[in-house]
Amino acid sequence: MASVKKGLVYLLLSILVVTQIYPLFWLIMYSLKTNEEILGSSFFSLPSSPQWGNYKAAYKGGHYLQYLGNSVLVTSVTLLCVIILSSMVAYAISRFKWKLGPVVTLVFLLGMMIPMQATLLPLMVIFKHMHILNTRWSLILPYITFSTPIAVFILSGFMRGIPAEIEESAFMDGASVYRIFRSIILPISVPPIMTVVILTFITIWNEYIMAATFISKETLKTLPFGIYTFVSQYNVNYGAIGAFLILGALPVLIIYFTLSERITKGMVAGAVKG
Repeated sequence: MASVKKGLVYLLLSILVVTQIYPLFWLIMYSLKTNEEILGSSFFSLPSSPQWGNYKAAYKGGHYLQYLGNSVLVTSVTLLCVIILSSMVAYAISRFKWKLGPVVTLVFLLGMMIPMQATLLPLMVIFKHMHILNTRWSLILPYITFSTPIAVFILSGFMRGIPAEIEESAFMDGASVYRIFRSIILPISVPPIMTVVILTFITIWNEYIMAATFISKETLKTLPFGIYTFVSQYNVNYGAIGAFLILGALPVLIIYFTLSERITKGMVAGAVKG
């Protein structure tokens, strides 16, 4: 009976691995094909002759470095602001007892329920009056706004489980609230912070609707715009689009696997200390 359960578990894990890896493998094969192979009967087959020139076209023709730099800048500033703001808010509503605590928590929970598409027109009008439309701030500000509620939700849930005795002993030793937050709470909260970083990074890196609405300058466009470089009125370079998607996904994969390892180490360290 135990061997049957073990076999079923391995079968389920194998199915999950295949379903997760196959789309990436298919996209790699897609990026190495010609338009004839992609549009023909060999859509799901291996490329007859790998078209490495698709990656060259994606790199140069898709303005990869320029769009990559814009995405990195916008994402980095957003991540820094989200981590600072959400960690401070989460600490305040989870560790302090004050009258407005439940109200503030409710406000952030409501923020998670507002669809991004419903705010495009109001934000367009607001940004136009603020004279920041078609600037990086027209992306960074809404990204911070929509990313902070879920970050507060994750961090506050973790911080509620931190023993109060740690803060009490530090307070009796003369540490201020800011010192406790900076030297005790933040180091303990590294695992959920890394989770917030991964979720926020993936969401912002792939975001297109707001970027297409608020940005029209070629020099400010982010990575998702690159695929439209290979679409013209009479021709579409499907292989170059696939190559560009692979190049755009590489930073996400690198960040994901790097931070996933740190999350695991942080959880193990927290369990040992506990």
